[in-house]
Amino acid sequence: MLRRRADLYPLSTHLIYFGTLIIAWNHGTFDWVMCALIALLCLTAFQGAVQNHNAIHCPVFKKRWMNRIYQVVLTLIYGHPSSSFVPGHNLGHHKATNSPKDAMRTSKARFKLHILNVLLFILIVAKSVAKADSAYTVAMRKRHPVWFRQLMTEIVVLWAFNIGLLILDWKLALALWFFPHFYAQWGITGINLLQHDGCDLESKYNHSRNFVDPFLNLLAFNNGFHTIHHMRPGLHWSLTKKAHEEEIAPHIHPNLEQKSLFRYLFVTYLLNRREDYLGNPFFPPPDPPDEDWIPAPEETPEDLGAVTV
Repeated sequence: MLRRRADLYPLSTHLIYFGTLIIAWNHGTFDWVMCALIALLCLTAFQGAVQNHNAIHCPVFKKRWMNRIYQVVLTLIYGHPSSSFVPGHNLGHHKATNSPKDAMRTSKARFKLHILNVLLFILIVAKSVAKADSAYTVAMRKRHPVWFRQLMTEIVVLWAFNIGLLILDWKLALALWFFPHFYAQWGITGINLLQHDGCDLESKYNHSRNFVDPFLNLLAFNNGFHTIHHMRPGLHWSLTKKAHEEEIAPHIHPNLEQKSLFRYLFVTYLLNRREDYLGNPFFPPPDPPDEDWIPAPEETPEDLGAVTV
């Protein structure tokens, strides 16, 4: 059923997520055990968001109907419609990285205190992302009804769970369902700032920052290797480490191969050192207005790398 056996690993994290959710809900008491369970829910929900990104670029299952069901499962794990990755990520971010057509461009983050940029990035870009998602959804309603119906299915199922869990116990729902979902969405959005801020978008190799720590990439399914992902977005996540070492590492500026995510976070955000990839103090030029885009008539989700619908 799987295209690659390596996907057994992210699938196992999904089982951990749902198992932890059931255990925590039945535990019901807000104590240190519950705190540990919520932390695990946040981690596995974020892993679900990362795997959603992977699955949109590279299908997990051989059968299309299985991929459609899987997208609904991923929607429930990180609390956002899986299909909505197409306009914001595939079309906006990949086709127009950090340009006015990229709703998540890093030049939108303009606080002098840099930690505020990473903490609030999801709120900074939310309006632009929602607008792009809405425009694409309207365009695809008639142009690509299969994609549109998939999106609607994900939304309906997600909100059925949202409402049902709130009715069962709103306090547990907030702690065990909505909070881990927000954490996952905050993480998958904010990582864009880490990967592109201060990079050279005109360069073949220096347009993205990579985090090569083995433990991080074990948890995040090799998504620290970002340059190769932009160059070959359809490459399966299990192959990106080798591809990075062979195709990127010999050419990229060494500052764009960060050995430790935690050191980078400490220096960049806690010490407030916003720098370009050369190590110079950096603040983005004035941010231009968003450019509205209308998908070309011939563009479908599949053309944009969303091959699972």
